[in-house]
Amino acid sequence: MSEQQQDTKPRLSFWQIWNMSFGFLGIQFGFALQGGFMSRIFQTLGAAKDDIPLLWIAAPLTGLLVQPIIGYLSDRTWSVKFGRRRPYFLIGAVLSSITLLFVPHSPILWVAAGCLWILDASINISMEPFRALVADKLPESQRSYGFVVQTLIIGIGTWIASNLPWMVSQLGVANDAAPGVVPMSVKVAFGIGAFVFISSILWTIFTTEEYPPEDMEAFEKEKKENSGFFTGVKEIFSNIGNMPVVMRKLGVVQFFSWFAFFTMWSFAVPALTEHAFLAPVPMPDAVDFDTANVAYNNAANLVGSYMGTYGLSSMFFALLLTFVTSKIRINRKLVHFGSLLIGGAGFISMYFVSPENTGMLNLSFICVGIAWGSILSMPYAMLSSSIDPKKMGLYMGLFNMFIVIPQIIAALGGINFLYKTIFGEATIGTMLLAGVCLAIAAFSNFLITEEEAIK
Repeated sequence: MSEQQQDTKPRLSFWQIWNMSFGFLGIQFGFALQGGFMSRIFQTLGAAKDDIPLLWIAAPLTGLLVQPIIGYLSDRTWSVKFGRRRPYFLIGAVLSSITLLFVPHSPILWVAAGCLWILDASINISMEPFRALVADKLPESQRSYGFVVQTLIIGIGTWIASNLPWMVSQLGVANDAAPGVVPMSVKVAFGIGAFVFISSILWTIFTTEEYPPEDMEAFEKEKKENSGFFTGVKEIFSNIGNMPVVMRKLGVVQFFSWFAFFTMWSFAVPALTEHAFLAPVPMPDAVDFDTANVAYNNAANLVGSYMGTYGLSSMFFALLLTFVTSKIRINRKLVHFGSLLIGGAGFISMYFVSPENTGMLNLSFICVGIAWGSILSMPYAMLSSSIDPKKMGLYMGLFNMFIVIPQIIAALGGINFLYKTIFGEATIGTMLLAGVCLAIAAFSNFLITEEEAIK
């Protein structure tokens, strides 16, 4: 539909928006298992903690390449039977589910790193079109509401998936294993994640219809005139150079936000198992390896469970925003500013957790979850109101640059250099670094002055 006709789209009910976003449950299962337990898998297979960010570099690199391409292709796709975005949901879901099954069975470190590359690429194939689908289906007046419902589902997925290894270990599944072997509790959790991923994506595919291009003849003509690999590459780079001003400003906010969260995903397990639980990963030749290994795996499960709290917190925050945005329009900039500031305080508070008060991590991750809930909704709502709807998929994909570039910088040594330079050698300094980055992201919101983005 044309830009002038955005608000002529019919308003959708909560359950219609829920169905079209439900596939994000599976996507978030994949991301939460990846974010919460890949560092644990790497350490189990022999990775040194300072090498973990570099092993993670596959994830942002694949996002940098995949999302703009998938966005560009989905903008130019239309099938009467399968629609525009849904074919990409399905392809990504099949590949992600297969990889989730295999990841925890990796026999050696380089295989696990390769699996992470494939997994992140596959998840990105499914995820990018979901952002564009909200803008495709909803009128401007429901945009914030739609992205917040997505965030609600993401919060549910994050909490459940982050707790899966702990849950299955409580049912009697082994939580320790021989040196260099990933515990069965993690393997079972990833298997459950694979099933949920494909099932939730299929739910969205079968319950959601897409709007066809308003002018099919013009759509086909434009697609034909702009077909070809080099034409696509040229258009992608052209739009990078001509991206809207709001998108550039949001890019600053996103840069520091995602640097912070990549730091958490890479270092929360080694930092908190050492600092809060006094149970670092043992060396394979340690005299008391068995005892130390049990302590580390139990601590890693607890850290994963505490991390799940940020998913639960983001879910309740999204519920609150869902209620508010269904009634009134909010000031997106101020909501995002306050949320990121609270999240930064949550990261910094982890420094003050000790073995005697590990329960404080619940409060820390509740604060982090408020930031996470806002990160997954407010920037996309602000962006979708400021770009050409005909290029929604492409711009949503290009917006991913501001997510993956900070992660690449972090993986190539940015985290290690900054936290050691500023906070010293203790690994818990990574969480202090994450907190400072979120605070910078919060104040960067004041760069945004465009009215159409703010409200």
